[in-house]
Amino acid sequence: MTAKIKVYVEGQSGTTGLKINERLAAHPYVEVLKIDEARRKDPDARRAMINSADVVFICLPDAAARETVSMVEKDNHRTCLIDASTAHRTHSDWTYGLPELSREAREAICSSRQVAVPGCHASAFILPLYPLVKQGIVPADYPIASHSITGYSGGGKQMIAEYTDAQRQVLYPDHDAPREYALGQKHKHLPEMQKAAGLAFPPSFSPIVGDFERGLAVFTPLQARLLNQHLTPAEVHQILEAYYQGQTFVKVMPFVQDLCIDSAYFNVKACNNTNRAEIFVFGNSEQILLACRLDNLGKGASGAAVQNMNLMNGFPETLSLE
Repeated sequence: MTAKIKVYVEGQSGTTGLKINERLAAHPYVEVLKIDEARRKDPDARRAMINSADVVFICLPDAAARETVSMVEKDNHRTCLIDASTAHRTHSDWTYGLPELSREAREAICSSRQVAVPGCHASAFILPLYPLVKQGIVPADYPIASHSITGYSGGGKQMIAEYTDAQRQVLYPDHDAPREYALGQKHKHLPEMQKAAGLAFPPSFSPIVGDFERGLAVFTPLQARLLNQHLTPAEVHQILEAYYQGQTFVKVMPFVQDLCIDSAYFNVKACNNTNRAEIFVFGNSEQILLACRLDNLGKGASGAAVQNMNLMNGFPETLSLE
């Protein structure tokens, strides 16, 4: 019989923390430690919780996440940290938590005590692009320009409150239209997108938030003439399908030529309430369009965090995720 591990969620009342707790409630090998709400900001109470846990999920802003890491006692070589913030995603001492990228990536997560959960946009950007850069098909210095569409829950408590406020039509009348943001090309996921995808330069990235709760898709167009091999969309699809064959949570969806016509529409919410990421390839002989959709609160946050916990502790990868 597998012994239970003690798990503590730092930031248990935030969007990601709440979703992690929901998933942990169904996990057979986890005992969740709860801090008293009145003491959740008490450094001594937090430190005691952190050092008594086998696994700590960090669901806090970057500065607070770094503070949490500093609270791990120097002689504590047992507690594992899983950070859902952006604080450690490109840090050399932390493992990037996207196991589907390669066998080496999965093995590194399994043996790590410090794992950074990828950003939601970053995961959907990296998954279809990384194999093509790795195999030399997309040049590392390719001028990548991607865009995304995402639900408002990715913006956290404040944005969720804006979209669900009873007086929304008065207070936020513009929220019924898609809203592009990060116009200065400084989106917080850009550093990990560049590093994990193997790019020489940061991509241009234009995210758009829509008037729906959850669901996300990232679209990356490629010019066939600028690739190191002139490939059709169907050939690119074959490469990605072979690369991700056998993965539980990342699926390359069938190539359907009819979906490349003007009358076709893409459902960004099809992976909601799952830990799946689905990859598509569209286009024609001159332009190729990579697309990846996922639940920004699932594979884009809480689901990915729990998946990493399972791998780090030798549990079946799918526990509490299917």
